[in-house]
Amino acid sequence: MSSATSLTGLHFATTTLMTVVLQWLGYVQATYLPLSELLKFVIFANLSIVGMNLSLMWNSVGFYQWFLKNYRMTFFSVNGCQIAKLCMIPVSCLLEVILDNVRYSRDTKLSIVVVLIGVAVCTVTDVSVNARGLIAAVIAVWSTALQQYYVHFLQRKYSLGSFNLLGHTAPVQAASLLLVGPFVDYWLTTKRVDAYDYNVTSVFFIISSCTIAVGTNLSQFICIGRFTAVSFQVLGHMKTILVLIMGFIFFGKEGLNLHVVVGMLLAVIGMIWYGNASSKPGGKERRIHSLSNDKSQKLGALLDKGDVDDKKWTSRT
Repeated sequence: MSSATSLTGLHFATTTLMTVVLQWLGYVQATYLPLSELLKFVIFANLSIVGMNLSLMWNSVGFYQWFLKNYRMTFFSVNGCQIAKLCMIPVSCLLEVILDNVRYSRDTKLSIVVVLIGVAVCTVTDVSVNARGLIAAVIAVWSTALQQYYVHFLQRKYSLGSFNLLGHTAPVQAASLLLVGPFVDYWLTTKRVDAYDYNVTSVFFIISSCTIAVGTNLSQFICIGRFTAVSFQVLGHMKTILVLIMGFIFFGKEGLNLHVVVGMLLAVIGMIWYGNASSKPGGKERRIHSLSNDKSQKLGALLDKGDVDDKKWTSRT
C-alpha cells in the first residue's frame, strides 16, 4: 500500500478513538486549547508528514542489502531523507535558543556533535539531492522541528498532559489527512487508495500499523513533554542504531564493517554523554531564569546595603 499520507490519517483516527474512550472512562479530563494554537500545530504537523514523504521519494536512497534464503531483503537505511533527519537536532536547538532563550553548555554541544557524527558515519551510504528534493527536505526539517517544539510549548503553557494534547490534536489531524491524503498520495504515486487490492493480510498489517502508531504518538508526546524536542531527537537516533543492529542479527552481517561499528559506538557514547551533560547544572537551561536570579541577588544585596546604611544613620543620630 503506497499511500503513506492516508495511512497516517488512519493512525491519528485510531489515536482519536483511544482518547475518546479514555475520556469516556474518566481517565482523561476535558481541557482547553485555543483554536489558533491548535491550527498552527496541525499545519506544522501535516507539513512535516507530507514533507518527509516527499523528501524520501525525491532524494537518492542509499541502502544495505541482505539476503534471507532465496528472498532478497532490501532495507533503506539512509538517503537524503536521513540527512534531513540529521539536521533536525541543530534546527531544534536553534528554535530553543531563539524562542525559549535556552543556553547549552560546551559539553552538551559537543555531545550532540558526537551523536550526529556517529549516526552519519554508520548510516550514510550515498547522497544525491536534487532541487525539489532539497525544497522538500527543508520544509520537512523546519515543520517537524516546529511541530515538536509546539508539543513541549503547548503542554507547558496550558498545563496539558500528553493524553490531553493528543485529544485536541489527533481528531483534527485525522480529519485533515483523511480528507487530503488520498489526493496527495495519488499525486505522489499515481495510484488511487480505493483501487488497492485489499486482502486479509494487508488489512491485518494496516490494523497492526494503526495500533502501533497509538503508542508511537503517545510516546512522542510524553517524551517531548517531559524533556524537550532536542532530547527526543537524540533518543530517536538510538532507534536508528537499534534497527541496524537488529538487521545485522536477523539478516546477516553483509554491510557490517569497521566504519559502521565505529559510527555506532560514537553515537552511543554521544548519547550517554548528552544525557550526563544536559542533566548537570548549566548543561541546558533557560537564560531568563539565570537573569532573574542575578537581578534578585543584586536587589537583595542593595536592600542589605540599605539596611546597613539605615542602621549606621540611626546609631549616629
